[in-house]
Amino acid sequence: MITTKLLLTLRSDMQFSLVMKPVSRLNCYSIAVQITSFPISLFGIFLRRPRFYTVATTEWRTQPNASSANHLNIVDEFTTYCYQRDLSKAMKALEVMQTRKIWADSITYTELVKCCIANAAIGQGKQVHRHVFANGYEPKTFLKNTLVNMYVKFNLLDEAQVLFDQMLERNVVTWTTMIAAYSNSEHKYKALEMLIMMLRDGVRPNMYTYSSVLRACEGLTNLKQLHCCIIKVGLELDVFVRSALIDIYSRWGEVKSALCIFDEMVTSDLVVWNSVIGGFAQNSEGDEALNLYMRMKRSGFRADQSTLTSVLRGCTSLALLELGRQVHVHIIKFDRDLVLNNALLDMYCKCGSLEDASFVFTRMAVKDVISWSTMIIGLAQNGYSRKALDLFDKMKSSGANPNHITILGVLFACSHAGLVKEGDYYFKSMKKLFGIDPGREHYGCMVDLLGRAGKVEEAIELINEMKCEPDAVTWRTLLGACRVHRKMDLAEYAAKRVLSLDSHDAGTYILLSNIYANTQRWEDVENLRKSMKNVGIQKEPGCSWIEINKHVHAFMLGDKAHPEINAIHEELNQIMWRLKGEGYVPDTNFVLQDLEGEQMENSLAHHSEKLAIVFGMMSLPKRKTVRIRKNLRICGDCHVFAKLLAKMESRSIVIRDPIRYHHFEGGSCSCGDYW
Repeated sequence: MITTKLLLTLRSDMQFSLVMKPVSRLNCYSIAVQITSFPISLFGIFLRRPRFYTVATTEWRTQPNASSANHLNIVDEFTTYCYQRDLSKAMKALEVMQTRKIWADSITYTELVKCCIANAAIGQGKQVHRHVFANGYEPKTFLKNTLVNMYVKFNLLDEAQVLFDQMLERNVVTWTTMIAAYSNSEHKYKALEMLIMMLRDGVRPNMYTYSSVLRACEGLTNLKQLHCCIIKVGLELDVFVRSALIDIYSRWGEVKSALCIFDEMVTSDLVVWNSVIGGFAQNSEGDEALNLYMRMKRSGFRADQSTLTSVLRGCTSLALLELGRQVHVHIIKFDRDLVLNNALLDMYCKCGSLEDASFVFTRMAVKDVISWSTMIIGLAQNGYSRKALDLFDKMKSSGANPNHITILGVLFACSHAGLVKEGDYYFKSMKKLFGIDPGREHYGCMVDLLGRAGKVEEAIELINEMKCEPDAVTWRTLLGACRVHRKMDLAEYAAKRVLSLDSHDAGTYILLSNIYANTQRWEDVENLRKSMKNVGIQKEPGCSWIEINKHVHAFMLGDKAHPEINAIHEELNQIMWRLKGEGYVPDTNFVLQDLEGEQMENSLAHHSEKLAIVFGMMSLPKRKTVRIRKNLRICGDCHVFAKLLAKMESRSIVIRDPIRYHHFEGGSCSCGDYW
C-alpha cells in the first residue's frame, strides 16, 4: 500500500507549493510545502478539490522532478470532465495523464467507468482498465468492483472473470456481481459454484447475493437447499429475498410453495405483491392471481404497471374479456410502457376480441417484435389467416425484423387455413430470408400443416428429415392428423412413438381411443382404457365456462351442479328440437362409448360447451356475443351445433379451445371448418 507523509509548516501569511520527495524504497513520497511567489490559499484548494487531497494524496504518484502545478491542472480538468460525463474530453485528459504517469483518485475513475457503461464504450472502458493498473498502480477494491461490473454490463464475462481472479481482496460486492452475472447467463451452474467459493473464502452473502443466486437454480433440489441456507442466516423475510423466492418457485410451477412464502408474514411491500400475483398469472392460475389482486387492493396498495400487467395475464388465461376491459380502464391512468401495451394486446387477442386488439395495436406509438408477433398470432388463432399474413408483410415493410416466434405465427396461420404452398415457402426460406434456423416448433407446424391437408406421408418424411430429434408433441401432432384422415396403421405407430417418450401422456391414449371408437373397435377401446387405469391415467373431463356479470360459471360434461341446470336442460332440448328442423343431425362419431341410437344423441347433448352456450343465451341480452372458454378441443358435433345456432338466433358465438378461437356467425365459422 502506498503511504505518504504530509509535512506542512504554515503561517497565516504564507504562500506555498507542493513538492513530492521520496521517503523510502517502497516508491512512496512525502509532500513538503515551500514558499512560492504566487498567492494561493490552502483552504481554498481544500474546498475546491477535497478528493485530491483526501484520497488522492495516498494514491497519486508522479516523477519527483515533474511540475506539480501542471499536474494539478491536468488532474483537475480530468476530474471535471468525468463528473460532467464528457467522455471524449475525459479520455483525452486520461491519455495525457498516462503519458505523464499521473493518477487521479479511485472515486473519479468510477465516474469515468460509469460514463463508459452509459455510452456502451467498450474500447474506452478497457483503456481505463489498462491505465489504472499501469506501472504497478494498485486501485482501491471498489474501483476494481466497478470495472468487474463494467465487463458484466458489456456481457464480457471472460474479461470479468480474469479481473476477478486477479483481485487479492474481494468483498461481498465483488462476489455478488459475479454471481448475478452468471445467474443471468447460460452458465448458471457457475453462479452456484461461486456461492460455494464465496462461503469458503469467508465472505458472508447478503440479501442481494441470495436474491441473485436464486435465479440460477435449475431444479427444485438446488432451490430447496438454498432456501434452507437463507432461513439459517435469517434473510427469508427480506423483501428482495422473499420476492426472488416467490419468483423462482413460481417459475418451477410450485405456486403453492410461493403462496406459503408470501403468507408467512404481513406484506408491506408492493414488489412482493407483484411477485406472487405475477407467479400465479404466469402459471395460468388466473383465478388465484385475481383473488390476490383483490387482497392487495383491500390491504391498501395501489396497483402499478407491473401489477396490471400480471392482472391482464390472469384475465387472458381465463378469457375474461369484461374483466380485462375493466383493467384497461385503470391502465389509461398510467403512462403505458411497451410491456403493458403488449400484455393488453395479448389479452384482447386471446379473449377473441380482434376489434379491441386492432384498436390497441394501431394506437401503439412504439411496436417491437413482440407486438407484431402477438397480433399476427392473434389473427391466426382467431381464424383470420390471410389477415395475419398481410400483417406480416406490413411488419417487414416497417423495417422490423421477425424472430422465431413471428415465423411460428406465420406457419400457424398457414396451417389452420390449409395454405400448404405458402407455408412451405416460408418454412424453406426462413433461414435465407431472416437468418432463423427451423426449430422443433417450426417443424411441428409444418407436420400439422401437411397432416391437416391429408399429406400424412409427406409429414412423416419431414419428421424423418428433422435435424433435431422429434419430441412427443411432434408425434402427437401426426397422431391427430391420422385420426382426422383415419390412417389407422400410422396412428398406432405415432401413438407408440409418443408413449415411448411420455408414457403418462393421457392425450395420446384418448386420441388413440377416439380412433378405435370411430371404427367401431370397441374391444380395443376397452383394452386401452384398462391400460390407462393400470398406469394410473385419468381422462381430463371436459369443462367450459362463461363470464356473466363479473361471475364465472363453469359446466362439466353431464353437469348437474349448476343452480339453473334444470332450466338449462329444458332450454337446450327446445333448441335441439328447433335445430333438427333446420337440418341438424347429431354426429354420433364423436360419442366414444358403446351406446345405441338415442343414448348416443343424449350423450352429445350434455357436452359442456352446449350447456355453456345455452346458459349464455339465457343470461345475456339479445345480440350480445356469447363467449365460451373450453379446456379441451371442441368436437365436430358441437362445432356444427354452434354454427347452426348462431345462424338461427342471428347471434355471434365465440368458443376458445386450447388450439384456437372459433367465431360462429351467420352459419359459418372463422376456421373455415379446418381445425
